[in-house]
Amino acid sequence: MNILHTALAAVLALGPLIVFHELGHYAVARLCGVKVLKFSIGFGRPLVRWRSARGDRTEWILAAIPLGGFVQMLDEREATVAVNETHRAFNRQSPWRRMAIVVAGPLANFVLAVLVYAGIYMHGVTEPRAFVAEPVAHSVAAQAGLQAGDLIAEVNGEPVRGWNELRWVLVDLAIAGETATLVVEEPGGARVRRVIDFSSLDRTVAGGDPWGPIGLSLYSPPVAPVVGVIEPGGAAELARLREGDRVLEIDTEAVNTWSDLVREVRRRPGRAAELLVQAPDGTRRTLQIVPSSVTDRSGGLIGRIGVGPRVDPEALRAYYLTETFGPLDALERGLAKTGEVSLFSLRMLGRMLTGAVSWRNLSGPVSIVEHAGQTASQGVLPFLLFVALMSISLGVLNLLPIPVLDGGHLLYCVCEVVRGRPLPDRFIEQAQRAGFAVLVALMFFAIFNDISRHFN
Repeated sequence: MNILHTALAAVLALGPLIVFHELGHYAVARLCGVKVLKFSIGFGRPLVRWRSARGDRTEWILAAIPLGGFVQMLDEREATVAVNETHRAFNRQSPWRRMAIVVAGPLANFVLAVLVYAGIYMHGVTEPRAFVAEPVAHSVAAQAGLQAGDLIAEVNGEPVRGWNELRWVLVDLAIAGETATLVVEEPGGARVRRVIDFSSLDRTVAGGDPWGPIGLSLYSPPVAPVVGVIEPGGAAELARLREGDRVLEIDTEAVNTWSDLVREVRRRPGRAAELLVQAPDGTRRTLQIVPSSVTDRSGGLIGRIGVGPRVDPEALRAYYLTETFGPLDALERGLAKTGEVSLFSLRMLGRMLTGAVSWRNLSGPVSIVEHAGQTASQGVLPFLLFVALMSISLGVLNLLPIPVLDGGHLLYCVCEVVRGRPLPDRFIEQAQRAGFAVLVALMFFAIFNDISRHFN
């Protein structure tokens, strides 16, 4: 069931991105008068196919391998074209029209991301404020003097609205090796300045994760180990744990916070444990429980008993912020967010090429499918944020000047404008082969990274 959930989430995430991308090519091709022969979602053997009854009789295909798609246009370089239709061939269009058709696919992905972000901002965004937990020992954050419970209000003079924004800003500064001057509000209310120097940070380690070496994580305010939710059929229900029970001990180990309980349970996958609990009326009892074994993100086994804490919303209100925007403001923020993520992606790619950032940051299809499943299980908003990020990634990737990709075709058109005549067919043919080889190499490397993450 978990595999089916993950697969369905991946299809729901990636399917619309591919459809939007190809619809961009299709719509602009039709506007430019180019005849479209096929519109395919996926590659390989067609599962479903039908043909338009009117107009150009375009063939619509849903294929077996859902890793992309294509729009096949009338082109004299691929097949013989009737004399009365040569004016509708792609290769007969001006370079500017061909550029518009090529760019339309990635542009559609950026537009989709803008709309998704705008919809999220209109709905309202609730996210953690930028409270930090105790930094990892000897990390650059620890060296800067940050402590558990500190609230980061500004970075280099710019206000920080939430935890996600803080991550974006610090990762960008970290991979650039620059300095971050923070305005920090300490638990007592005092405001102080802290400086994180990223110049000596090794950004090629930590499993390819640029955030890891910084040493920061989100602060979790202490939550009492009182059971608020019990999963039906889980280990907790089988052990007769009840809502309102407070866990005092596990195998004689004192449990003071919910984090203590989670930590101890995770250490006992499949191992029987003894819980000392206190009911709301003050009576105590001892329970025997066997945490189920589940696989975490790194591939290791952890314990799980299927319970959630009782949380007082008012007590946590200070740690979260909610912002809602009108349509125009939401659209403006969506556009700004899409631009910010796109530029960040390009900078990351550039720093991978220069060696400033590890190539282990490159993720393949396995990681993408896993993240689709994980975000879908977290709720609609995390899933939509993942869709927007993937849409931007698809747009940026396709604009790279690699033959076979849209960016490669765009480069051919630019060269044609500069030269005043098309590039030789032989040159384009060889460039296509080289570009295909580069893409295959990148795919194998990304899949290798996926496998490595599961076995490290």
